[in-house]
Amino acid sequence: MSEHSTVEDLFGIDRLLDDDERAVAATVSDFGVKRLRPQIADWFETGRLPVRELARELGELGLFGMHLEGYGCAGTSATAYGLACLEAEAVDSGLRSFISVQGSLAMFAIHHWGSEQQREQWLPAMARGEALGCFGLTEPDFGSNPAGMRTHARRDGDDWILNGSKMWITNAPVADVAVVWAKTDLESGSRGIRGFLVPAGTPGFTTNEITRKLSLRASVTGEISLDDVRLPADALLPGAAGMRGPLSCLNEARFGIVFGAVGAARDCLQATLEYAVSRDVFDKPLSGYQLTQGKLADMSVELGKAYLLALQLGRIKDAGGIRPEQVSLGKLNNVREAIAIARECRTIMGANGITLEYPVIRHANNLESVLTYEGTSEMHQLMIGKALTGQDAFR
Repeated sequence: MSEHSTVEDLFGIDRLLDDDERAVAATVSDFGVKRLRPQIADWFETGRLPVRELARELGELGLFGMHLEGYGCAGTSATAYGLACLEAEAVDSGLRSFISVQGSLAMFAIHHWGSEQQREQWLPAMARGEALGCFGLTEPDFGSNPAGMRTHARRDGDDWILNGSKMWITNAPVADVAVVWAKTDLESGSRGIRGFLVPAGTPGFTTNEITRKLSLRASVTGEISLDDVRLPADALLPGAAGMRGPLSCLNEARFGIVFGAVGAARDCLQATLEYAVSRDVFDKPLSGYQLTQGKLADMSVELGKAYLLALQLGRIKDAGGIRPEQVSLGKLNNVREAIAIARECRTIMGANGITLEYPVIRHANNLESVLTYEGTSEMHQLMIGKALTGQDAFR
């Protein structure tokens, strides 16, 4: 039997990466093989993740806020960060989400919109994995329309009083600090939306873990309740006013998903290819049948295209000119293709595809969440549509 190629071979992916990018990808891949893959099925099945232990290890690798400059952050390129997300999500979407929420949502918000005092207080410890953050934007009744949030902050002398709730917040039950977005009376409409840093343990600030999930089980998800939470004036993120603040953070996280979805799809395809080669059906390998090869070929083409799209967006971002609609294009395409690949892989693996002995059904379940968080497919279609037509069709 002839030696088989990988999608990276077919598309010449390695030629498109520099030495630093290869090194980052290899480091995260090696950590995944040695530390994460032996445990991930159990973490998913039990719905429990050793968050604090993993946080310190990921911090030692320099993965938290790795694309940010200063304050203990590695200052890598956006593409290198994307490749780290790819290798993390090749293990599990929950692990990439852990890295993404810490670095691209909580840390980015503080780094980009915070005061120097806030940066010095939180970022070095967060980069080391000694302090964890979460990002409180989504509410029980407001997901795709975050500007409709009901969480409110009012002035009381020099202090702020926050009331409201946030839902589906990754890391909320374990976070040391929450970046919470709330409406204020500083300016009318969405311009009045401001960000606040709420340390865990602040009176009136409580979190509850969301359980009984069938997706992203190797990830800690919770809800936040704010009941007359009193914060000092310096808890306000001074640089962010209006929806521009939280949306800029979401674009950072979505960029990681563009790469991460490729990792999940690649892992499904690799596991399925290995299975098909070794599985005999009617006295010959499953991989030797035309229908199977047709499926493998089609999935490889879509995976390779998604990989190239991610790299192209990485180069654009590193050049300093990426636009939100371009990130939407990557998120829409790559997650949509990744979940299609996971489902198709399941058909090749038959009943074995639904067990945790193989990664396929776990990735497929996780991608159901990735498909709708950080902007549903429909919202990203409308972002692209607005860019193409100049017309806003959200309402």
